[in-house]
Amino acid sequence: MVENLQFIYKEEYWFISAFLKTSNRSDDKKTSVINGLKKSKEIEELLRKKLNTLKDNDIFRKDLKDEILELARNISLSCSWKAYMTNFPYNDENSERSYDTLGFFQFDVEYYKNDPNKKQSIRPILIQQIPYIVLNELKSFANREENKGILFDTESPIYVFVTSDKTTPAEISWNPQNIDKYKKVISYWTEVYSGQWEDYSVTLYDKRTENNLSNRLSELHFIRRNSGFIYMAEQNYIDFFESYMKKWVLDPTPKIRAVLFAFRTINESLDLLFLKTNSDVFMNLETIEKKIKNLRLLRGLIQTQLSAIYNELDYNRRQHYTSVLNHLIQEFGLKNIETRVNEKFTTIYDAMEELYLKKNEENQKRTEKGLNLLNLLFGAGVLADLVGVLMIALTWGEGNPGAIALNAIVGVFIIAILVATIAVNVRLKFKIKEENIGKTVDAVIEDGKGNVVLIKRKYPPFKDYLALPGGFIEKGETPQKALLREVKEETNLTVRIVEKIGLYDDEGRDPRGIVHSTAFKCKIVGEVSDMKSGDDSQQVGLYSINQLKNKNLAFDHKKILKDAGL
Repeated sequence: MVENLQFIYKEEYWFISAFLKTSNRSDDKKTSVINGLKKSKEIEELLRKKLNTLKDNDIFRKDLKDEILELARNISLSCSWKAYMTNFPYNDENSERSYDTLGFFQFDVEYYKNDPNKKQSIRPILIQQIPYIVLNELKSFANREENKGILFDTESPIYVFVTSDKTTPAEISWNPQNIDKYKKVISYWTEVYSGQWEDYSVTLYDKRTENNLSNRLSELHFIRRNSGFIYMAEQNYIDFFESYMKKWVLDPTPKIRAVLFAFRTINESLDLLFLKTNSDVFMNLETIEKKIKNLRLLRGLIQTQLSAIYNELDYNRRQHYTSVLNHLIQEFGLKNIETRVNEKFTTIYDAMEELYLKKNEENQKRTEKGLNLLNLLFGAGVLADLVGVLMIALTWGEGNPGAIALNAIVGVFIIAILVATIAVNVRLKFKIKEENIGKTVDAVIEDGKGNVVLIKRKYPPFKDYLALPGGFIEKGETPQKALLREVKEETNLTVRIVEKIGLYDDEGRDPRGIVHSTAFKCKIVGEVSDMKSGDDSQQVGLYSINQLKNKNLAFDHKKILKDAGL
């Protein structure tokens, strides 16, 4: 009977893509330098502690609680860092952090290592539960101050590669007929994140069991977007898993997935830059152009890496390996996202060209306006007339008092015009530079009980980060009026400004370009209960200063709090 088939769990491998900052060669001195080996051991210890002390509220599937707790108590887990592309200078567009290495953390996992008989109780639906818990733990881990140099791919599930070396009944020949016969059971193992409900259609089971990459009747190899499954008969597993399967099937999978992560980050960065080119707030074209140049370099590095893979497809004679590579490229949609990225480069270049034209027109109008007086003087021939008068004066003869006086007057007038010309040019350059500087305000709002008001940002940069309430100063506003308006919009609070904390204008403090912020210390007028999030904030709340010691805040807001004496 079909229902009697069971794959016996053997072990599994998890992968999560990541960028690391491994050196201080970049301009960014604020991001922590990370040693991948040391950090992997720290993660390993963190997860062991977490899984040994799981609580009910850590578990989403309450109906599986007892089984999940049992798995967590009987897990063998080790973590290692695998660098894939070094000298890969990625700058996160949502923060001011820079990285230089692309790779992945690998987890070697086995449940009931010392009690193999218990492995028969492990069902596919249980396999997905612990990685969910681990991913949430890694998200919290990445938010620590000392881990600024790590950027995990937390938007994707942890990739799970699960293996089996036994079935009941034993020794099934995996021809197309038996794959079709047992497709329901096989499909549960090939898509561990997709659920195990009984009402799935036969068509879905057919789809899940497509692309068996094995060329042997004693094996099954499936690789999907977020999980993979390998079955090998027990002796085959002993003979070939370490020497062959790891090298030619497991190892390429997280590498290609890391490339996908890199492409996605470039794609997202281009989206953000395009939005910046269409916003009056983000008009620092030199900063945007520098970012685009860096993204173009990253695209080139990825394409170079992919070229090496394509060369292997052309020249490697291992048919199984080349079929795996081709399948990975297709399964992860690398060619599609590469095409989208290339199209976005074209779109953003067009937008930049329009912005440069607009900027040149504005500068030209400003220059023409500023030099109107000089143009009138030159155009009306005033300077020429003055030179003529001066020449006449010189013919009056040496010692003529009138000639001396006239020479002096004309000389002073010409010097005045030259000084005015220089002043106009200096003023124009200063004004153009001034207009390229964004002006913002930030509010440190205390409640008198050791707490400060923070928002959770809704939009990039620093989306999902905690930040001080504040924003850009609008045309015609004073910093004080802008502060009161922004605080009201983001927190619904009315505040009173107590004092100015300072002006923050360090280079690189804001990834959008040159942005100067004036920070003020404030007190709440009215009730704290009036507080609620506004258009630009996901959440707003009170946070104790002690609570913020190990949290990353947006921009340089931690420094502002320190300068405010908090």
